[in-house]
Amino acid sequence: MAKAYKKRVLGRGLSAILNDNKKKVDTNLSSTNFNDIDINSIELNPYQPRTNFNQKDIDELASSIKELGLIQPITVKVMDGNYELISGERRLRAFKQLGIRTIPAYIRETDDQTTLEMALVENIQRKDLDPIEIAISYDRLINELNISQKEMSKRVGKDRSTIANYIRLLKLDPIIQSGIRDNFISMGHGRCLINIDSTEKQLFIYEKILKNNLSVRQTEKIVKDLSSKKTKKEVVRDKNLTKKIKLLENKYKLHIDLKLNKKIGSLSFKFNSKKELNDLIDKLNDQ
Repeated sequence: MAKAYKKRVLGRGLSAILNDNKKKVDTNLSSTNFNDIDINSIELNPYQPRTNFNQKDIDELASSIKELGLIQPITVKVMDGNYELISGERRLRAFKQLGIRTIPAYIRETDDQTTLEMALVENIQRKDLDPIEIAISYDRLINELNISQKEMSKRVGKDRSTIANYIRLLKLDPIIQSGIRDNFISMGHGRCLINIDSTEKQLFIYEKILKNNLSVRQTEKIVKDLSSKKTKKEVVRDKNLTKKIKLLENKYKLHIDLKLNKKIGSLSFKFNSKKELNDLIDKLNDQ
């Protein structure tokens, strides 16, 4: 089989993010060299963020490797006499599918935290993880590395708001998270459903999205209408409060607007002139 190994630059790159120039590498390798290692000596990365591997993608990659060779070697680290995969599981799976016994690999010395970070960044930069996998990975990195979202944004080259939006998806019910992973709904749908505090209502609207093939905009409207109805119900439910407001309106000859959300709200008076406002203030002061 013809080999087609080429050096590929990783954009902003792992070296910039992880300061690889300060990391030691195997003495037999430079930063641009690699070794052919036995596939059976490689253990999978327990920190791999990706959990779903599309077989069609693997088949296409295997076909490409068979015709053109491997463009980018995988990355491994030495582990108890064998190797542990850091990045390149799709490539490794394709080689196994082709029955090739050895695979080109960069060999790194790295700790578990760096392994996790490299696996995440490598996947984000090349072939996107699904939104939930990204959310879990960000959340795990932030907690295990004990860093802020702001620091994480610098490390992976993503806006802090983007990272926050991904992590918020983990507040959704697991059924809805599965729907996002399986592309039944989009991340945009998920972000709409996060604004609903009731799990039952989240699932109700989720089923409605699936049944009616609702767009994100249509889902936003449903959530907004639901919130508006909730506020109106809370006002109407308290008949005694409604009666008192009517008495105030009759007493001061003004329209009173009440906005209430649970126990927090506002009471406003509408007036048509400065004189009406002054008259109202004088009446209130006389009380």
